[in-house]
Amino acid sequence: MRHRSDMTVELIQSMASDSAVVRAARVSTGANAKQLVDPAKDAGLINYLMRDRHGSPFEHNAFTFYIEAPIFVFREFMRHRIASYNEESGRYKELEPVFYVPDLKRKLVQTGKPGAYIFEDGDMSQLIQVYDATYKANKLAYEQYKKMLAAGVAREVARGVLPVNLYSSMYVTMNARSLMNFLSLRTMREGTAFPSYPQREIEMVAELMEEWFAVEMPMTYEAFNRNGRVAP
Repeated sequence: MRHRSDMTVELIQSMASDSAVVRAARVSTGANAKQLVDPAKDAGLINYLMRDRHGSPFEHNAFTFYIEAPIFVFREFMRHRIASYNEESGRYKELEPVFYVPDLKRKLVQTGKPGAYIFEDGDMSQLIQVYDATYKANKLAYEQYKKMLAAGVAREVARGVLPVNLYSSMYVTMNARSLMNFLSLRTMREGTAFPSYPQREIEMVAELMEEWFAVEMPMTYEAFNRNGRVAP
């Protein structure tokens, strides 16, 4: 049995570029899609599209990510009906005993009322309790899972005892417009037009996805941040 506190995000393939946004936008005026334009003008056009929320030019691209994260993160992720998902299945494979446990930086104490609460650091006794309870619960659950499998119980039945901090993996494909929508909701940044307060674990995934976005589409990424991190 293994515990980990990190997330995995790999860019498997990308059909994404700032030039694709520019071409898609200029076709509306009959411009030559292959015409070379000054990079400063391209950046200005992308900023205009972002600022005035002309969103469709940002849809003519695609990112495919491979992600490893706890099941509870994926259940939040899949509420975003703006992507295509394929997740590993406990019906078809024996699930590995890899579980999430918060690291020392994870804030443990929630204060305030729903919709207006903040998280604060826990003390050492709380941290020890989290580690101890998580380890014991995961160990017991996985032992029972293995016993059922050994007794011939179907994988899809046996998996029912496993907790949602079990790691899963999936492929997710989305375009830049959808990715910006996801980032606007699942990251917390100062200066955003509409502040968001995501659960830290899904924010960790979003931060890694954002790093790839910044590399693949730097003009679009810059405009996204300049205009309050609002998806167009």
